[in-house]
Parts: sequence; structure tokens; C-alpha cells
Amino acid sequence: MKLRLVTASVALGVVVAATSAATLTAQADPPEPAGDALATWTVPRLTADEAAELERLGFTLAHDHGDASHIIGDEALAAEARELGYDPEFLDTVYKELPVTAEQEGTYYGGYRTVDTYEADLQALAAANPELASLHDIGDSWLKTQGDPAGHDVYAICLTKRNAGDCETDPDSTKPRFTLVAQMHAREIATGEVAWRWIEKLVDGYGTDTEVTELMDTTEVWVVPIANPDGVDIVASGGDDPILQRKNANDTNGSCGDRLGVDLNRNSTFEWGDDSTNPCSETYQGPSAGSEPETQAVEDWLRALHPDQRGENPGDAAPGDARDVFITLHSYGEYIIVPWGYSSDPAPNDAGLRALGKDMAESNGYFVGTNDDTVGYSTSGTTDDMAYGELGVASFTFEIGPDTGNCGGFFPAFTCVDDSLWPENEGALMTAAQAAAAPYAG
Repeated sequence: MKLRLVTASVALGVVVAATSAATLTAQADPPEPAGDALATWTVPRLTADEAAELERLGFTLAHDHGDASHIIGDEALAAEARELGYDPEFLDTVYKELPVTAEQEGTYYGGYRTVDTYEADLQALAAANPELASLHDIGDSWLKTQGDPAGHDVYAICLTKRNAGDCETDPDSTKPRFTLVAQMHAREIATGEVAWRWIEKLVDGYGTDTEVTELMDTTEVWVVPIANPDGVDIVASGGDDPILQRKNANDTNGSCGDRLGVDLNRNSTFEWGDDSTNPCSETYQGPSAGSEPETQAVEDWLRALHPDQRGENPGDAAPGDARDVFITLHSYGEYIIVPWGYSSDPAPNDAGLRALGKDMAESNGYFVGTNDDTVGYSTSGTTDDMAYGELGVASFTFEIGPDTGNCGGFFPAFTCVDDSLWPENEGALMTAAQAAAAPYAG
């Protein structure tokens, strides 16, 4: 086993993230990092001015929770923060231990799949199981829209026991639908692997697992395992030292160096416009609502699959017999977050959303609540707010994994996917999919 060390390309960076007291107390104390090792430090919660100051110095910011912010950087960055009057305390290492065995071709950081590998695996699975799976190109990545050969299609796979008319991009489908999106934020690498295991579970379990068979007979399950393929390419380019790329690869909005891109989970068209206007910020919302091709791909896909079941007014609730469930997978913090993100007001279907969230949490033990209840800050232009706010779909964000430990943070050890991250979320995803016919009925 070896402890990962930070490369020069990612030696700059501060990331603010959620903190979970229950998780922290459950983890063994990690070793103090070497001087150049990337580490997580905790500081009193940053104000907007403090966050901007750190960004101007080249630090990278993400989310807060409660009274604390987490900052990620090496000891030299921590020393710079101290010179500015901050008091960072070591919390955890960022890179985890890698297995001794050699990685397979097409993987990085102990076994995580590259985008090319995901695409090949999706194509092979659909070709081998035409009665259960169909692959759909739903749009392009930013690089592909620029004619760059490194760009990608954005793929969704439809999983169901296919009958005539199934898996069409038409909201008037016979079967209810459960949609799932992963790796919208590229560095949240475990989310794509959890999505892949969900795909495999449904295909491999059909005809042998009663619960899976019933679900596939009655419901369409759609999955986008990588919503931000250009960003994931950047992450994977670091190999055993993945790059902390959150955004897409759009480099036209400012001279940001390795801070390029637009935050796709702040770029959605519903209630867009209250996040960062700084192109170099980790939460840069983009120059306009829905400006990014990846955002357009996901939104157009959602509109093509889910009927519009909610009125135009903020207080309009989706009816009790509304159908369909949507989940977007992020990390980390062990939360199930319900709308709204953009407002502290409860969503019109708050009770129904929380009830289904608690049903899912029976499997993974995650804390259920709004942004205010969980991460403690507001977000505009998010995908879950769009799916619920525009279409009335019961929508949730999962923040997968703990804050610290070998299975915590943005870069958990690959072994954690099968050891804990997938097993704890397997039942939660099944509960969500089984509720697609009547998510608000409970």
C-alpha cells in the first residue's frame, strides 16, 4: 500500500465541503500528511468575502456545513492561510491508499473507469442485452461542440423489459420512469461507479432476482453515468493523483488556467442566476442559464422523459398521483437533499419528498433534508430543482460517502465502492425506482 502524494498540477487548491459529526467520530484518526501531500483542513465557516479572498489567492472553494468549512491543500497552502489569519486544523488526507495489484487498462486511481471505458462498457452491455437495454446519445460535451476530437457524446442507457414503445424519448410513456444522473461534478468519482453497479444489478438480476424482475417489467430506468465527460477526462488525466476538476472544460469565459469551466449544477435553467459570476470560481454559474451543452443535454433528456405535472407558480404542488423519480448523485456528506436548493421556503410537495427520502434513508442511513437542513447554503440553477420545479418530478440529490477516512471525500479508495458505497446505496436506489409510479402517495 502507498499513500498518494499531490502532483504539481493539483498542488494548488482549497475545497470547502460538508462535514458530518457522526462520520468524524466513527473514523480512526488519519496520519498527518507529508509537507507536499494534499490534505483536508477544517476552518471556521468562511464568509463570502473570505471565500473571495481565498479564490483570488488561487484556492478552490466548494461547500460549507454548519459552523465549519473544509479546505483542501498541502502544508504550504495551510501556512499561507495562517498568514492571512485563518487557523486550519488537519482533518484528513485527500488521496487514499491504492491496491498493490496493477490497474487494468482503461482505469485510473486503483480501478476507476475512464470515460472511454464507460462508453465501451455501455455499448457492449446494450449490444449483449437488447431485450433489456438500449443506449441513447442525448447530446454533446463542450469539447465536442468545438470540434475537438477529445470531446464526447453524453450517453443515457434505458433499462427495462422492452415491449413495443418502451425506451422512447416521449413523456407519454406507458411505464413510469426513474432517472439517475452521476458525475455532473467530475471529481466526484465514486458516483459514476455506483451508477454503473446499479446498471449491472438490473441487467444481471432480470429473471433471477424477483424484485429486479418486477421492477424491470413495470418501470423504465434511465441512467446517465457520466454527465460531464470532458471534466472526467481531466480528473483521470492525473492517474494515481486525480485532478480536482469539478466543472466542464469550457475555457472561453476567462483566463482561469486549470480553474476553467462552468459548474453544471449551477447552470440549469430553473431559478438560475444567484451563484458565482466569477469564471474562475468552482461554482461559476456560466454566462447565461443553460449555456452549456451538457446542461442542455440533460435538461432536454429530462423533458423528453417526464411529463410536465406542476403549475407555473412557485406554490403549485405536483398532484398526488404524479409519477416519476429523479436522483442526481454527488459526493460527499451522506445526505439525501430535497428541493428547494435556491430558496429556504419549503417545496409545495415537501412532505411527500421528505417521506420518500426517509424511505430511501432506511437503506443508506443518510440524513434527509433541504439545503438549509444539510449543507447549510443555497444553490441556484441546480438539476434537481429543475426536474421538480419545471416538471413536478420527485427529485433528490444524494451526497454519497463520508467526509473523512479511506472511503471519504472526493477520492475514496476504489475498494470502497464495492465494500461500502454501493452496498449502502443499492437499497436506496431500488426504493426510489419502485416508487416511480406514485412517489408522493406515501
